[in-house]
Amino acid sequence: MKFIDDLYHLYKDHLTGDEEDALIIIDGIVRDFSDEDIKKLISELPTKEQFEMLSLYLYEKFRLKIANEGIGQTLNRDDQDDGKLFH
Repeated sequence: MKFIDDLYHLYKDHLTGDEEDALIIIDGIVRDFSDEDIKKLISELPTKEQFEMLSLYLYEKFRLKIANEGIGQTLNRDDQDDGKLFH
């Protein structure tokens, strides 16, 4: 994607290799986008990349929902007040 290539070349000398670099840069840039800028960028993507973008967004939102709701967390029996056994 040309936008990402241009962005990388603009910031490559300032990157530390930390994943947060990408988040900080993208977040800062997207905050300055208008609705029209976003629509234009998305419309210029090939269909496959639009699908990948939506899939990744939905995956992340679903993953965060699961994490926030505590689904899938297992507790030891002694971590649960009603499950304590006394002998």
